[in-house]
Amino acid sequence: MLLLAWPIGLLVWANGKIQHVEALSGAAGTPGETYLLAGSDARGEGISEDGTEGARTDTIMLLHKPRSGPASLISLPRDTFAEIPGKGASKLNAAYSWGGAPLLVQTVEQLTGITVDHYIEIGFGGVEGIVDAVGGVELCLDYDVNDPRSELVWTAGCHPADGHTALAFSRMRYSDPQGDIGRAERQRQVIGAVSQKAADKSLLFKPGTQVSLIDAGLASLVVDEKTGIVDLGKMALAFREANGPDGITGTPPISNPDYRPGGVGSTVQLDPDLSPAFWADIRDGKLSAGVVGGLPQ
Repeated sequence: MLLLAWPIGLLVWANGKIQHVEALSGAAGTPGETYLLAGSDARGEGISEDGTEGARTDTIMLLHKPRSGPASLISLPRDTFAEIPGKGASKLNAAYSWGGAPLLVQTVEQLTGITVDHYIEIGFGGVEGIVDAVGGVELCLDYDVNDPRSELVWTAGCHPADGHTALAFSRMRYSDPQGDIGRAERQRQVIGAVSQKAADKSLLFKPGTQVSLIDAGLASLVVDEKTGIVDLGKMALAFREANGPDGITGTPPISNPDYRPGGVGSTVQLDPDLSPAFWADIRDGKLSAGVVGGLPQ
């Protein structure tokens, strides 16, 4: 009875802690299951990178589990030049600043042609709590960093990282030679490391750690009005698959990382010729496992 009662009670307790927000567009569904993941940053809380006031999204990822084929985790650079419904063309993360989760969802759907089934938003401070809850993670970077904006101090190589360091690791971009693209790679590395630690079978025998991990995660999460704890469980499985040897990670095809259309500064231009087929292949599970996209050669 205890073996049954604990996991059932844990699920009920966890489901009751989830915070919801209206986010989905109601657009007709596309094949597979799609999760839009946004890292929100209310300036003045946690590490401040550039002094900007107001909430915005510095991390935007699309996690897709197709009906058949490999799962994919695709990072959308925050400065991606995109058409924002009702606002005109601008940087992708401006959609969140102007219209919150609903406008960000609509913009990503218009950009990719893929309907978002689940919206998951995590506050940056939550990254710190989640990493600490799993006992830290090992992260790797092949160059030295001393970046005052993100507060990351790093010696080339692989090192154990606590929550504060992992947060700085995932936010640093001004000292990265690849800028926002390099930061997206490190963010996926942090996600993969946390997923691996959270999947440790020894957690089955550590109820206190289970509670701490769930509490840290859900305290910083906001999801759409229809997503529940079971959906988050499915998302975790898709995460593991996408970050594994049979999954797909990377970015969309990029044609110009310093595209300056006028009025919005430097943006990231996705390849207009390759992107439509790329998103269709992601949707239908037709791409081979591995790393995709990145900076143009």
